[in-house]
Amino acid sequence: MDLLDLIIEYHKGNERQGPGSEEATLKALELIPYLDEKTKILDIGCGTGGQTITLARNIEAQITAVDMLPQFLETLKIKAKENNLINRITAIEMLMDNLSFDEGSFDVIWSEGAIYNIGFEKGLSLWRKYLKDNGYIAVSEISWLTDSRPDEIHQYWVNAYPEIDTIDNKLSVIEKCGYTNVTYFTLDDKCWIENYYQPLLDNAEEFLKKYDYADEVKEFLEAGIIEADMYNRFKDYYSYVFYIAKKK
Repeated sequence: MDLLDLIIEYHKGNERQGPGSEEATLKALELIPYLDEKTKILDIGCGTGGQTITLARNIEAQITAVDMLPQFLETLKIKAKENNLINRITAIEMLMDNLSFDEGSFDVIWSEGAIYNIGFEKGLSLWRKYLKDNGYIAVSEISWLTDSRPDEIHQYWVNAYPEIDTIDNKLSVIEKCGYTNVTYFTLDDKCWIENYYQPLLDNAEEFLKKYDYADEVKEFLEAGIIEADMYNRFKDYYSYVFYIAKKK
């Protein structure tokens, strides 16, 4: 199996493919005014749709959910059907840096734990044209919570995601990309441990067994264990931050 296949297989049974929670989604949702049945939301990098279902359950909007992985979209479609939301959620296989929508199609762009795939600045710049004037964008992005930090965690994340930066610098990027900052908040422990790392760690032994303890699977799982350990040790220095901004 190649790495992408392992990632898909390991994550597709999970509620979320990155840190987050229903509470965080709802908190972000409450910060955006004037949402009703005419509202059109684009959920970019939706994964298996944990946040998509939360959005659809709590507002009457029409939601277009896009992801590059059909396996994740299949799970989302099943969830939408189970929740009687199939008429309000459209799932489309699409690359987040090659979206094929008309300009000004959406009132809100949503993206939880996914913009890092193409980079924060690139994502904000590329996606802006799909928003109506004065439309809102809500994205969660890994950010430093302090101006300085231990070298071990600094090197780890700079290697993993060179665009990691402080909240102030992220806010500057948002402005530079043509938005007005509205507000932001930091995701809590539950978003990371209970909702993301723990389900994966609980499944690790079974996953390893399934692939007959193959070396590449061991290596893949070990990287996840290291990441979870880093969070436990250094969570005072970084987190995902939910940024809400408005198109200028």
